[in-house]
Amino acid sequence: VQLQASGGGLVQAGGSLRLSCAASGRAFRSYSAGWFRQAPGKEREEVATVTWTGSNPVYLDSVKGRFTISKDNTKNTVYLQMNSLKPEDTAVYYCAAQRVGQVWGYWGQGTQVTVSS
Repeated sequence: VQLQASGGGLVQAGGSLRLSCAASGRAFRSYSAGWFRQAPGKEREEVATVTWTGSNPVYLDSVKGRFTISKDNTKNTVYLQMNSLKPEDTAVYYCAAQRVGQVWGYWGQGTQVTVSS
């Protein structure tokens, strides 16, 4: 499985962005998917994950109510809708995929999200 993330950019605080992660290979349909981020000088953190069916989303506390993860198996794509963005959301965002019972073994290249105050 290969992942290609896109959709990052520069936005003002309070704005919105939608990240997309397109996957190659039909196997992606049976993989859980997630979004992670890493800000300068900080460790990578898990932002949102979803099961292979696109159900049971789990969110980082600081993004709950603002971000929405979704997985479209017909398009082999996972999305992260980000609303009410804050400067502290600034980071490189990575998508990842995980086979059931295994670690996050497949990663996209990252897309920069910058939120100005």
